[in-house]
Amino acid sequence: MSEIFELQGRHIVLGLSGGVACYKAAELTRLLVKAGATVQVLMSQAAEQFITPITMQALSGRAVFTSQWDAREPNNMAHINLTREADAFLIAPASADLMAKLAHGQADDLLSLTCLARPLERCPLLLAPAMNREMWAHPATQRNAAYLRADGAIVLGPDDGEQACGEFGTGRMLEPADLLEELITFFQPKVLAGQRWLVTAGPTFEAIDPVRGLTNLSSGKMGFAIARAAYQAGAQVTLVAGPVHLSTPRGVKRVDVRSAQQMHDAVLPLAGAHDVFVATAAVADWRPAALSEFKIKKKAGEKQAPTLALSENVDILATVARLANRPFCVGFAAESHDLVQHAREKLVRKNVPLIVGNLGP
Repeated sequence: MSEIFELQGRHIVLGLSGGVACYKAAELTRLLVKAGATVQVLMSQAAEQFITPITMQALSGRAVFTSQWDAREPNNMAHINLTREADAFLIAPASADLMAKLAHGQADDLLSLTCLARPLERCPLLLAPAMNREMWAHPATQRNAAYLRADGAIVLGPDDGEQACGEFGTGRMLEPADLLEELITFFQPKVLAGQRWLVTAGPTFEAIDPVRGLTNLSSGKMGFAIARAAYQAGAQVTLVAGPVHLSTPRGVKRVDVRSAQQMHDAVLPLAGAHDVFVATAAVADWRPAALSEFKIKKKAGEKQAPTLALSENVDILATVARLANRPFCVGFAAESHDLVQHAREKLVRKNVPLIVGNLGP
């Protein structure tokens, strides 16, 4: 499978202000480059106390700038030149001190100078705050964050969790993978803005007894990818997931279920309030007619397998398609042969406008 370069052709200026979270900037740089972006790193003097320019140069493949007096630029104006070709200026970590400077237009080092000198209409500013929970909650910091948002900056996070000081609360910088997702989402055209999408994904598990059940090989990856793409395109997304081992796409609301009936009960109250319903889940057609209270034991000398009576599960997609206020319904047909024929039959049988066909082994 070929690698997807979701930031191919994008040039990112990455600024580091002082804070322990500077160590995360190394992994963030690696992820940005891996996603196809070019990365130009700027560091404050405080940031150099936590991570070296050599590390960031090695990971970005570009010389790192740390001083407004750096004479490498022909015109000696790094603070002007560095953002002229940038698609975005991301500061991660953004300290309380830096946010205070930017909120009030102070520009006394390369990082703050470059923020002030960037072309506002072409180079958006994204900030990933990182600080102690009390510093983040302080009214001055909250005022500064509000000022920065009003000036057009996008504030990413912060997150909750354990902090370097040993305290627990809001103030942690988002993890590098989360910041990568935020940046990818930022660049996506918001063609689905204002829409609400409901997506199902993964298999269902129909219990036979406390330890056994009927299921299938669905990984859930397709449904999760659709939910992620819809969110990145601007939709509000709810994902109803069967038993899978996948991380929830950033920004997506997730509801976990196990059986087909549970999935039905989760979907039906939500469907009418959504614009699009994408039924990606591989819902079991049948379930055991009765659930054994105890594990069904194999008896010594008994060669014949127990008989398993089955009952038909409710058809979730067809049920949603019959609603008076139904959303636009998308179904899936995973077939081993005669794909077009079976997909068309499913389209008519379930009374939906779109079926996506997949031909498997």
